[in-house]
Amino acid sequence: MFTIIHFLVTSVFLTALGPQNRTMHFMTEFILLGFQGQREMQSFFFSLILVLYVLALLGNGAIVCAVKWDRQLHTPMYILLGNFAFLEIWYISSTVPNMLVNILSETKTISFSGCFLQFYFFFSLGTTECFFLSVMAYDRYLAICRPLHYPSTMTRRVCVTLVCVCWVSGFLCYPVPIVLISQLPFCGPNIIDHFVCDPGPLFALACISAPSIELLCYTFNSVIIFGPFLSILGSYTMVIRAVLRVPSGAGRTKAFSTCGSHLTVVSLFYGTLMVMYVSPTSGNPAGMQKIVTLVYSVVTPLLNPLIYSLRNKDMKNALKKVLALALSQN
Repeated sequence: MFTIIHFLVTSVFLTALGPQNRTMHFMTEFILLGFQGQREMQSFFFSLILVLYVLALLGNGAIVCAVKWDRQLHTPMYILLGNFAFLEIWYISSTVPNMLVNILSETKTISFSGCFLQFYFFFSLGTTECFFLSVMAYDRYLAICRPLHYPSTMTRRVCVTLVCVCWVSGFLCYPVPIVLISQLPFCGPNIIDHFVCDPGPLFALACISAPSIELLCYTFNSVIIFGPFLSILGSYTMVIRAVLRVPSGAGRTKAFSTCGSHLTVVSLFYGTLMVMYVSPTSGNPAGMQKIVTLVYSVVTPLLNPLIYSLRNKDMKNALKKVLALALSQN
């Protein structure tokens, strides 16, 4: 199916370009400028990003191990959290290793196929994260608004099914937009003023204007972002209404504490994501695009395990057990 779509799109574009434009130069590689500056500044960025990357891997890895090894955490809420932490490991790894190599590289090149492969994994994993945040909000809605029906509704089988749907759906969303963009003819210069292959800079390098594809991509991004976001908003609207009906202040505090971590993560992730992809980014300065992308691609995966572990007593106890086990083995 993918091959058929690729062939059809290629045929349409070659026909639209005409016989003279079919011989346009198609790039075989791009130059990712990344973070520019003196060598000392480059070394600072390398060290900073490397530390953030290692800490993010350790933090999310600890949550995955805690959920796997502590049987008390084998509940839907923590199964979702464990998968979310596992997702964050791959999400940050889809860009940071290449980013670190790029900082040290003299040429700062990335192949055409490598660029679009990074594009695919980065956006697919980001889409999967949107779906997971939506499912986690739905889980909290069931636990707080329908506590008596929660055990029979959110069974282990249902939870595993939702996890599989999130992973599969996230990776099935982006092949068509990526094929459409990759079939555009790209002219020189082949310089992308960013540290990741992003649709905005790629559209700017195209030899021809493609407003219909740009509109399709931005509409697609908006649906991917706002669909789960509205679902999260609806879930927490119902949660807040239910919590406000709880007569005791202690009960309200406990109910809100179970949702506070998730709401903080949602705010961090969606706040930066909407700035970048809900509207076309061509009008935003390249420096601002880099900073915003760095926040949701590196900083947010680092903060997520801290947010969940510091606000969750069960998770803190499980992490202490994991740490004690690791120390005993050494």
